[in-house]
Amino acid sequence: MKTTPSSFSSSADGLAIATTTWTPDSTPVGVVQLGHGVAEHSKRYERLGRALTDAGYIVYINDHRGHGQSVGGDVALGSFGSAGWPALVDDLVAFTTSIAERHPDLPLFLVAHSMGSFAAQQVILDRSELYAGVVLTGSTALDLLAQGLAAAGDGPVQLTAFNAGFEDRTGYEWLSRDEAEVDAYIADPLSGFDLADDTVPQLFSAAERLADPDALGGISKALPILVVSGDKDPVGGHGQLPPVIGQRYQAAGVSDVTVTLYPDARHEVFNETNRDEIISDIIAWLDAHR
Repeated sequence: MKTTPSSFSSSADGLAIATTTWTPDSTPVGVVQLGHGVAEHSKRYERLGRALTDAGYIVYINDHRGHGQSVGGDVALGSFGSAGWPALVDDLVAFTTSIAERHPDLPLFLVAHSMGSFAAQQVILDRSELYAGVVLTGSTALDLLAQGLAAAGDGPVQLTAFNAGFEDRTGYEWLSRDEAEVDAYIADPLSGFDLADDTVPQLFSAAERLADPDALGGISKALPILVVSGDKDPVGGHGQLPPVIGQRYQAAGVSDVTVTLYPDARHEVFNETNRDEIISDIIAWLDAHR
């Protein structure tokens, strides 16, 4: 696997968006664009990138604005800056179109986790033709999650609030059953940092549209979609909300929708104790749709 760092300039505000490409040693069979979650960064996905390149996929990932190396100007770690969430979504699309131009003869898949999956949900309402398939992991029905948070109080601004109901060794047990992975997350200065006060609210800014049947009708009926979650993920309402995403896509006429819940797995499925099983299943799904 060859690793190539690069960057591109965001059309929203000129922010340099850091990117990484992982290239297989073999002839590529497809392309996978990854989207990471909130309060983490692209380098945490190197293990997944290696598995994908071993399977023959070229892998692209960027640090979303306010994460990893994509900071500068008014974009600090944990903040989207004045350009806000819409710029993060636009950055994702700009990266996709650039990748597609480089590989016009290969199928391009989007595999997006948590915050990245919220952006992906938004993108496919208008630009589903960009992808041969989309995989959403650690995702949720944002409108219903917002309702649940509102019923519980003000809702979490910092991520440790999701740890309610789990053992409280570190405050991040909700991420994974693998203690070593949780400890690595905590030790990483580019993960688990405090978020700006407006960051979490912005994640919910498109919630109403993501649940709107008319908007969902804009998704290509032929777009294959895979929704993957642990049934103990609090972001997914402990297994209750990922099926809602799938049901909404099916109601919109999308013909190939699969929802897979892994028993006892928590939020970070790529860092879970059964991660090899999950990654293998996702690669098999990609192989079946290229």
